[in-house]
Amino acid sequence: MSPLDPPPGPELRELPDRELVLRCQRSETRAFDELVARHQDRVYTAVTRFCGNSEDAADIVQRAFINAFRKIQEFKGDSAFSTWIYRIAFNQAISFRRENRRGTVSIYGKDDDKVVEPAVEVNPTEKLEGEETQKKVQQALEMLEEGDRQIILLKDLQGHSYDEIAAIMQIPKGTVRSRLHRARLELKSKLKSYIGTLK
Repeated sequence: MSPLDPPPGPELRELPDRELVLRCQRSETRAFDELVARHQDRVYTAVTRFCGNSEDAADIVQRAFINAFRKIQEFKGDSAFSTWIYRIAFNQAISFRRENRRGTVSIYGKDDDKVVEPAVEVNPTEKLEGEETQKKVQQALEMLEEGDRQIILLKDLQGHSYDEIAAIMQIPKGTVRSRLHRARLELKSKLKSYIGTLK
């Protein structure tokens, strides 16, 4: 967006993504600004949880939206724009991790790690157990294969449908179901010894 362009107006906010994409393809940059405003927070949250670092996630998401802007003419509308941008962002995140060989994953974004003081006092033992559980789940997620980790994050933490995950990962819906089942079993197996100590 150039300094002379006004911010996206209310008329753009009311348009569906498909119409905004068509306007982007006609070189209306304000329409793309609206798409970014709509989707960047959820994409950022997903990427942060995938790569475990908010600064890296911000760079990855920025690159993903730049790539989407450059390739908007190639978008055919076979899937939702949100699915397309998630796919671009996750591909960008996977490439980034391979280039930088960072293995950390966070099921909670860096900002989500902040302790929120509850209205009711929490037993210190329970608080420590909760923090320990969070740490163990995060460690177990890090041990999963990239694709399995991605499916769990998309389904269980982001709440995407099987159809959306299939489109994002470019795999059949049945494969999503079977891989999710396998990934959950693998995660449960990795947590089994720890879960046993909580009983």
